[in-house]
Amino acid sequence: MYSGKTVFSQVVEAIHLQQFSRCVERYGGDRKVRHFSCWDQFLCMAFAQLTFRESLRDIENCLSSRSGQLYHMGFRADSISRSTLADANEARDWRIYADLGQKLIAKARRLYGGEELSLGLKEMVYVLDSSTVDLCLSLFRWARFRTTKSAIKIHTLLDLRGPIPSFVEVTDGKFHDSFMLDALLIEPGAFYVMDRGYMDFARLYHLHRACAYFVIRGKANLSFRRHRSLPVDRSSGLRSDHIGVFCGHYARKDYPEPLRRVRYHDLETQRTLVFLTNHMSLDALTVCELYKSRWQVELFFKWIKGHLRIKTFFGTSANAVKTQVWIAICVYVLIAILKKELGLPQNLHSILQVLSVNPFEKVPINELLTNTLSSSENNNSSNQLLLWDL
Repeated sequence: MYSGKTVFSQVVEAIHLQQFSRCVERYGGDRKVRHFSCWDQFLCMAFAQLTFRESLRDIENCLSSRSGQLYHMGFRADSISRSTLADANEARDWRIYADLGQKLIAKARRLYGGEELSLGLKEMVYVLDSSTVDLCLSLFRWARFRTTKSAIKIHTLLDLRGPIPSFVEVTDGKFHDSFMLDALLIEPGAFYVMDRGYMDFARLYHLHRACAYFVIRGKANLSFRRHRSLPVDRSSGLRSDHIGVFCGHYARKDYPEPLRRVRYHDLETQRTLVFLTNHMSLDALTVCELYKSRWQVELFFKWIKGHLRIKTFFGTSANAVKTQVWIAICVYVLIAILKKELGLPQNLHSILQVLSVNPFEKVPINELLTNTLSSSENNNSSNQLLLWDL
């Protein structure tokens, strides 16, 4: 993998260039392009994500200062201009990088597919959620959300084995979460864990008819008729486990079959939560633990918002915004692939921090991470001892 390559080129080496070329050809990305290809555009934007660049000018200045190393980083262009990069982000179809992201996601899921879930389930478990990114109304009028601001939503279906996003969609802020259930390719036998925003009886019934299972938090005003009760251990926090049907006319019409309602009292927050599921034999406490695992998608959103550039954008059009979001997803998945292929024990945050300050170095990544992080741990431990000695 090394062979005298820069750290940055080793990171993007997981991308199969022929697959990338097919993505470009599918949408005519390099048609009539002479100097600045889609590959150069991707490398510029990936470099910006990896090294926390703040603007197009910042990207241009940083890469221009190392113009002699651009070729060794994989660039085909001799120089980088912010105006050329801005035009590429505006004009070149964002679906090129969405397709690339799906290719990388498929590779990452194969690598992480053997990991076991803490819940002990053999079935696939997915968590569906969205995160809103606020935008300036005067610059992003196409994404109008409120009278005073714009926003986009990043909808993500997270595979808990990894965790790796198996589905990502970027919409305007007004797009209702439950509509995203129509875009999913339902996997029979899998679990889909969702919050109350996805409570749509007809769409949940479609999941049920597709032989998939769901766990969703119920709303407080839900009308439910109990048919029979299952035994529960109240010392575990469970309060009830009922099998029944919806009472409301429209709810019963949209979801005509029985389902389970599990009540759980959280001793830490002193809140009673209600969960609905169509799995009739799963342990009630496991139903609650499945919903608790939904926190993984919140951590995913927190990670990419905190460590990648998806809160401030280099362009204002829908195409530029979606391009930047998808390339950020690509960088996240590339780091996850790198961690698994090299067997790195460090977490993604530590790996990203080291890579961000060494993109131009010509050193094997595993050697770089091992030396840097081990010396950091030694320094921290020595400081701690000096503190206690005082």
